[in-house]
Amino acid sequence: MSEEKDLRIRSKVISEGANRVPNRSMLRAVGFEDDDFKKPMIGIASTWSEVTPCNVHIDALARKAKAGADTGGGAPMIFNTITVADGIAMGHEGMNYSLPSREVIADSIETVVGAERMDGVVAIGGCDKTTPACIISMGRLNLPAVYVYGGTIAPGKLDGKDIDIVNSFEAVGQYQEGQIDDAQLHRVECSACPGAGACGGMYTANTMASAVEALGMSIPGSSSTPAVNDYKEKECEQAGELVVELLRKDIYPRDIMTKKAFENAITVVMALGGSTNAFLHLTAMAHSAGVDLSYDDFERVREKVPHIADLKPSGKYVMQDLYEVGGVPAVMKELLEAGLLHGDCLTVTGKTLAENLNEAPGLKEGQQVIRSMEDAFKKTGPLVVMKGNLAPDGAVAKMSGQKISRFEGVAKVYDNEADATTAIEAGEIVEGDVLVIRNVGPKGGPGMPEMLSITAMIVGRGLNGKVALLTDGRFSGGSHGFVIGHIAPEAAAGGPIGLLQTGDTVTLDSETQEINMEVGGEELERRRQAWTAPEPRYKTGILAKYAKLVSSSARGAVTDADLDQ
Repeated sequence: MSEEKDLRIRSKVISEGANRVPNRSMLRAVGFEDDDFKKPMIGIASTWSEVTPCNVHIDALARKAKAGADTGGGAPMIFNTITVADGIAMGHEGMNYSLPSREVIADSIETVVGAERMDGVVAIGGCDKTTPACIISMGRLNLPAVYVYGGTIAPGKLDGKDIDIVNSFEAVGQYQEGQIDDAQLHRVECSACPGAGACGGMYTANTMASAVEALGMSIPGSSSTPAVNDYKEKECEQAGELVVELLRKDIYPRDIMTKKAFENAITVVMALGGSTNAFLHLTAMAHSAGVDLSYDDFERVREKVPHIADLKPSGKYVMQDLYEVGGVPAVMKELLEAGLLHGDCLTVTGKTLAENLNEAPGLKEGQQVIRSMEDAFKKTGPLVVMKGNLAPDGAVAKMSGQKISRFEGVAKVYDNEADATTAIEAGEIVEGDVLVIRNVGPKGGPGMPEMLSITAMIVGRGLNGKVALLTDGRFSGGSHGFVIGHIAPEAAAGGPIGLLQTGDTVTLDSETQEINMEVGGEELERRRQAWTAPEPRYKTGILAKYAKLVSSSARGAVTDADLDQ
């Protein structure tokens, strides 16, 4: 009989030898016994927090993952990292910390696993930044790893209709327009979020969970299983068992996170009509795994993938509805049969994507959430890269639900979100305007804040499609309308958006994928010569460090892009 393979690929430096007695003494204090030192040490990275419903239940899920790792033959230990509640940080200075939190989470998981010499990782995320952050850490560490999504929230109920957090944001605009009173506004506030789980539509959290499942790094089906569902705990147990099995099979994240796997992730995002934040996060995740992923790759995939999901914010349904008709695996099964996925990609199950999907049920008969390929909302993906003299390195637009593809208007330029908010509240933004919010990119924000409050106010005031919004910041997955973000280079880095002036004519065309300001070359050069970089808003602390290190949004807004230069 062959000897059992030693799975302690890194922890052996702690678990053997007389000189490691002090190290083991520390571990005995937290529950380790003799037999545990013969097993691989598995880190359970929990993003549990009471600051957001997205993550409030993850402590219980982490304990289930720990139990699964123990059953599988590992010696598991739970540790925590932070989360930021985007819905709470939105619309004020707190949002500057949201995107940087992705790097803090990734750095902290890498730090703990590296310091403690763990052999494998299970990570459980919830709110927007936790999913990509967990995957970024896995790509960097390249140790056997499995991700589990904490799951989506159930829809809220008001007057017999489903509502969610975006309804709360849009109700503010309705209130300001006098369409609803204080009492109705309060009813919306009290009804939108009924319990645990991440925002319910195809917003950023659900988008990234779906992308990670397509990437092959999570339990099949786990991206669409709701937070309040008994099977979510079973998924976490499975993840704990699986990570030990990955050690036995020598399967590492970089074996799974290949270029073709990222193409699968982009395909699913396009088909579902996901968040524009997928561009930032997938690019950053690919960077962590040593995969070259650019806007050209997104465009190449977009051109052949139809938008087939009727999901919020541009559609009618939420993630729980998708779960009830077959979930993300059923959608992926349709895409695979249409020849739009690479079925031979390896996954955390040890099987290929095609093998996983062969075991999954198809879409429920008679369902209305997902259309057929022939009856797609759009024959190509709705997340469009645009370029022009306003965005030489690219910008990102979400065109799902848009009846117009071209917009020409006069720019009204603001150097921060607060001034733009005041202008909207004062009725200064009117039909035909191109609202520009700049100096809010990764460096300029710093932190590239989301503009959900702004877009929701525009929608709430009845200006959806009548006003365009441009920014070097970004949008929530809940944003919709004629909105273009991620403009690169950003204003703070000398990008052309910093040269735009109120009164300039701006032309946007999603068909030709152009974004231009109608300003002559000589005038632009004069403005460029007169331009000076804005003074950094923060001189110390995390935001100062972030602004100094962060790359362009077109490169994923990562903080380790140019460390070798």
